[in-house]
Amino acid sequence: MEPLNIEGTPKTPSIKFIAEEGVMEIKGRSIPENSIEFYKPLVDWLESYAKDPLKKTQVNIQLEYFNTSSSKCILDVFKKLEAIHKSKHDVVINWFYEEDDEDMLEAGEDYESIIRVPFKMVEIVD
Repeated sequence: MEPLNIEGTPKTPSIKFIAEEGVMEIKGRSIPENSIEFYKPLVDWLESYAKDPLKKTQVNIQLEYFNTSSSKCILDVFKKLEAIHKSKHDVVINWFYEEDDEDMLEAGEDYESIIRVPFKMVEIVD
């Protein structure tokens, strides 16, 4: 399965999904003009990956900021991961946040309360 690599911009996060390693990374700012259009390839890629996932999948989310429309799309991504988790595969979501960024920590906790996948809150200390 081909890796999914999307270069980050000031408005969109960088994306690195590597099926052979079972590692997915979303990093940066997420305020795209059209969130649904931006996140569709991620959701499609995860649908393909879900057909034959590795025993363990690790997801690293390190967002500085995301807007409301992105939050819905991120939830869609997490729902695909939840389906993989429900099929008896290990999925861990590492939610990175800056040490003084309460909003980003709360956002991670909100997702954790909705999605039945283990979350690990990882504080970034400068």
